[in-house]
Amino acid sequence: MFESALTSLISGIQNIGFGQIVMILVGGGLIYLAVRHKIEPLLLVPIGFGAVLVNLPLSPLVGSSHGLLQIIYDFGVANELFPCLIFIGVGAMCDFGPLLENPKLLLLGAAGQFGIFLTIILALVLGFGIKESCSIGIIGACDGPTSIYVSSKYAPLLLPAISVAAYSYMSLVPIIQPPLMRAFTTQKERTVRMAAVKKSVSYPVRVLFPLVVTVFTCIIAPMGAPLIGTLMLGNFLKESLVAERLSRAAQNELANVVTLLLGISIGASMVAETFLKGETLIIFGLGLAAISLDTVCGIVLGKIMYRLSGGKVNPLIGAAGISAFPMSARVVQREGQKADPQNFLLMHAVGVNVGGQIASIVAASIMLSILGGVRFPVFT
Repeated sequence: MFESALTSLISGIQNIGFGQIVMILVGGGLIYLAVRHKIEPLLLVPIGFGAVLVNLPLSPLVGSSHGLLQIIYDFGVANELFPCLIFIGVGAMCDFGPLLENPKLLLLGAAGQFGIFLTIILALVLGFGIKESCSIGIIGACDGPTSIYVSSKYAPLLLPAISVAAYSYMSLVPIIQPPLMRAFTTQKERTVRMAAVKKSVSYPVRVLFPLVVTVFTCIIAPMGAPLIGTLMLGNFLKESLVAERLSRAAQNELANVVTLLLGISIGASMVAETFLKGETLIIFGLGLAAISLDTVCGIVLGKIMYRLSGGKVNPLIGAAGISAFPMSARVVQREGQKADPQNFLLMHAVGVNVGGQIASIVAASIMLSILGGVRFPVFT
């Protein structure tokens, strides 16, 4: 028995390569950030643990149709199921009230997507194909499920790097955005106090909004129906007030279970042989550029609105145009209060944030429809 155990140990040591050791350390690093520094533990713990498991020598977890992680991956990521289920939960958590109170905030959410298209151009210049470039550009939305959905369709070989980059940068929003926010705004602009958000949106408007957005978006870009449809289904469950049990389940049990399985699946895709490539570093660099450009574009439009409104709009809220909900809105609130402890920008930032959530899905839907060869009714 001792000899058998010793043989297994020697076999394991002989079969572990340098790349696997590196990826185990990377997985351990993600777990460390989650546990020690509390950086998005709900995402980084399962991703990191999955990365460790999949790179263990002679692991039966992937590569076989009967491997546990392979089954989870094929069941929920390869067929885009998990991203859509996540969006039901996200929709149930979203409050579109601040956006409906001030629809102009949607412009800031749209501006927060310009970095996506600028990054697509950069990726094309660097030699990526159009489908790969679009999949990389979507990282700028700072929306993990959308990135997974697009890349699994049009760049499956890049899915591990894109998904890890999207979720890593999503968790690092509180680190990435503040320096950009301070660099592109003045102290005076950051201290602008905006009028309190009124809560006067009627019940019919709240109920009709997800239905109207779904119909309009699916007509314009039908390939994005699974994304916008599930997001708005979750929101309708919440706003209808007749399916509270389903709404709570979507926000809690469904979102938690799918987040766990999705995180493990992403980690399981971080196999050393496919992940440790030069293009992975390029993708991470382009992803960082996309999120930075999105943030800057949102702030720039915020500065324009600040001028046009006579100083009534705080440009900081433009940074919430990325769809990292609600992290980006919280970052805006913190930066605003650093400039003025009595400033309260959270609800305005939430309005921009949910606007960015819609805008990112619309941007992805348009790209999906173009790449899928769907002709737009408006131009036929």
